[in-house]
Amino acid sequence: MRNLDITTLRSFVAVSDHGGVTRAAAALNLTQSAVSMQLKRLEEMLGLDLLDRSNRKISLTPSGEQLLTYARRLVELNDEIVGRLTDQVWEGEVTFGVPHDIIYPVIPRVLKQFNAAFPRVRVHLNSSYSTALIEAYGQGEVDLILTTETLVGPGGETLTEVPLRWYGAPNGVAGKQRPLKLANCRNCLFRAGAIEKLEEAKIHWESAIDSNSDGAIEATVSADLAVTTILEGSAPRHLELVPSSANLPDLGTQKINMYGGRTPRNELVEQLVKMVRNGFCVGDAPALSQV
Repeated sequence: MRNLDITTLRSFVAVSDHGGVTRAAAALNLTQSAVSMQLKRLEEMLGLDLLDRSNRKISLTPSGEQLLTYARRLVELNDEIVGRLTDQVWEGEVTFGVPHDIIYPVIPRVLKQFNAAFPRVRVHLNSSYSTALIEAYGQGEVDLILTTETLVGPGGETLTEVPLRWYGAPNGVAGKQRPLKLANCRNCLFRAGAIEKLEEAKIHWESAIDSNSDGAIEATVSADLAVTTILEGSAPRHLELVPSSANLPDLGTQKINMYGGRTPRNELVEQLVKMVRNGFCVGDAPALSQV
């Protein structure tokens, strides 16, 4: 009888989720060699090649993809069992503020992981603009916040930097029209920078909508009535990158910052901070980079 090891399966899942052995090792607080050895033992035990190493970037083989589904379920079940049986000490609630445009794909994974570890702790997710979240944190209304900013403020730490891109309707023409129709919420921090870039490039523009509703902005853009600015990887599926042929200026990058992580208010917040750091610092790369 051959028994699968949860620690080894966790490493396998981490390599898939975090884009490679080095990043997975960082997330698991293990050495790169330890993770590599675990993967090798897993392949030897099953008698299968789980990773395709024939190219510059490794990827999952068909057997690896099949195993990944089962591995996730086993790791999640393990964490749920441990959490349910050892959760008596951990009760309470944590308030976590995140701008709506960086909730996906990392935050749902973090919340699921935290709930598995602390099932009797309630996490209040507050989705708002960065300026509002900073104000709420300063007033003690939120335990931990993430923001999108060009710089990082006092007490904050930068988790990662993400390119800011122009998005429009699929196969749309709004990005090529002049004056350029621009759609951003009134409180969107990206708006001022985008306008500055447009004016530097001498591209005439005008507002297509005056609203503070994200839904209204998305509807306007998806109808090909305007373009908008969104962090790469955070756009809804009904929007796509404006092609380079539109000749719109480069928008640079935005920092994803965290406030409350350097001096957590209690141990529960500290545990959430660790999961958030791991979620962002290793990225969410679709390809598995070989290291």
